[in-house]
Amino acid sequence: MRYLVDDVATALAFYTTHFGFTPITTFLPAFADVRRGNLRLLLSGPDSSAARPMPDGRRPQAGGWNRIHLIVADIDTEVARLRADGVGFRSDVISGPGGRQIVLDDPAGNPVELFEPAGS
Repeated sequence: MRYLVDDVATALAFYTTHFGFTPITTFLPAFADVRRGNLRLLLSGPDSSAARPMPDGRRPQAGGWNRIHLIVADIDTEVARLRADGVGFRSDVISGPGGRQIVLDDPAGNPVELFEPAGS
């Protein structure tokens, strides 16, 4: 998965510090990629090829609602830990038939979903 970010170093620190991702390659300030289990997340900054304008002039940008989905064992504990670290959330914890979820923003405004499966 690729995320466009405003500052690759800040995004790299965010994902490694808060979610246990491990750096793979780092080409600051343009690009870094990180891994958590089978998930590889590409962090592309404004100087990366992924941020170049499209032929019609539109520029790719951070944000939106497509998101990575991280499974957690105890969502309440994770939310408390992240709030204490100053992480901003888009939503409150909501419950559905499959479990509980909350959406937070990374430093560039890209959404990250924390999900606690039902019965965990």
